Amino acid sequence: MRLSLETGLLITIKNYKMKKLFLSMVVTAITFMSFTAFAQPESGAKIDFKKETHDYGNVKYGGDGSCTFEFTNTGNAPLIISNAKGSCGCTVPAWPKEPIAPGAKGVITVKYDTKRAGAINKSVTITSNAINEPTKVVRIKGTVLPAPETGSPVNTSGAPAN
Repeated sequence: MRLSLETGLLITIKNYKMKKLFLSMVVTAITFMSFTAFAQPESGAKIDFKKETHDYGNVKYGGDGSCTFEFTNTGNAPLIISNAKGSCGCTVPAWPKEPIAPGAKGVITVKYDTKRAGAINKSVTITSNAINEPTKVVRIKGTVLPAPETGSPVNTSGAPAN
């Protein structure tokens, strides 16, 4: 029996050492894979806007409805904007058609039709090859004041009009 007890103990010790060795190899492999995954920088174009909302405040009826959204390509590949679309026909964006080099800046111009009195709350959806935000939404807001009254001048002075 003594031989059997020693053999059983040796087998138990060997199993423990094998499990410990296997577990340490698994932990090492997971650690290596996580460092490898985080160490690689993302490669591609990145878009970073100076502002994401433009507030017109109060705009005169028929006034200037243009605004700009400046952005920088903070990635390491050329940025290509493939489309920019307003949320309705009264919001018309214009964007650079040529690629924006890494580190370079660009501008998207938005023109709002100010011959529509009332609140402005519109969006422009930008589609690009940016790895951080391939679809980006910028917004415009404000109020277009009512149209000025037109017609014949009204005499409010009390004197007869001739």
